[in-house]
Amino acid sequence: LRPAPHCRTPILSYAMKVTPDTHFINWQQDPFSNYLGRLVFPKPTTEFKVEIDLVAEMIIINPFDFFLEPHARTFPFAYEHKLASDLGPYLEKEPAGEKLAAYLDGIDRAPRQTIDFLVDLNRRLSTEISYLIRMEPNVQSPEQTLSRKSGSCRDSAWLLVHILRHLGLAARFVSGYLIQLAPDVKSLDGPSGPEADFTDLHAWTEAYIPGAGWVGMDPTSGLFAGEGHIPLACSPEPQSAAPITGAVEKCEVQFSHVMRVQRIREEPRSTRPYP
Repeated sequence: LRPAPHCRTPILSYAMKVTPDTHFINWQQDPFSNYLGRLVFPKPTTEFKVEIDLVAEMIIINPFDFFLEPHARTFPFAYEHKLASDLGPYLEKEPAGEKLAAYLDGIDRAPRQTIDFLVDLNRRLSTEISYLIRMEPNVQSPEQTLSRKSGSCRDSAWLLVHILRHLGLAARFVSGYLIQLAPDVKSLDGPSGPEADFTDLHAWTEAYIPGAGWVGMDPTSGLFAGEGHIPLACSPEPQSAAPITGAVEKCEVQFSHVMRVQRIREEPRSTRPYP
């Protein structure tokens, strides 16, 4: 639940409070360089509570602010041998099922600009897979998501990972915070965004493109990841990006979680000047 080292949105402060306070914590980095807090409780407890408080500077981030390597400007392309070896875990793929194979066959692979190809692929997935809030545990398989034509953000993200890997692109699963701020004025020629400031846990996909590095793609919205996407954990498999894992003794459980977003300070601007 701590922003990943490669988070582009400036995090001005971060704090984690765990109840009960009689515990030991050891901050580590997992094999994929995500921050990992290992907690040990010496005594049994009737309450386990994690409170995260962070301040993020919501600067505008252009998700296309990069230059691709010459050989990667046009898709399809191949990774250099050494780079492909480094990206090995993010290129591993399972055999495509009937639905996924049919979807892959329907993707136009004629040479074109790599960024245009990725934008269209991401946008197409957002229109063909309906978003739903799914409370069941775990992640749907690509076959399930394509058959139902619906899924949560984690389901769409995992499906996009599989599609990219079968296209020869390294891809990883991302779990993080999504912050959406209400716009000052309504859009004249498109959706205006949320009516009120909003935050929640979210999942999306990152693809590795030579020259750009890891590029965030959100198949739920059809957009590339910007300042509102704050990654917490990136891994080859969704199970390695779970927010909290562990074990307890047999007990009764009441579980809940709450997220809030609040504007602390705003600079005056043309759309929202000083009164």
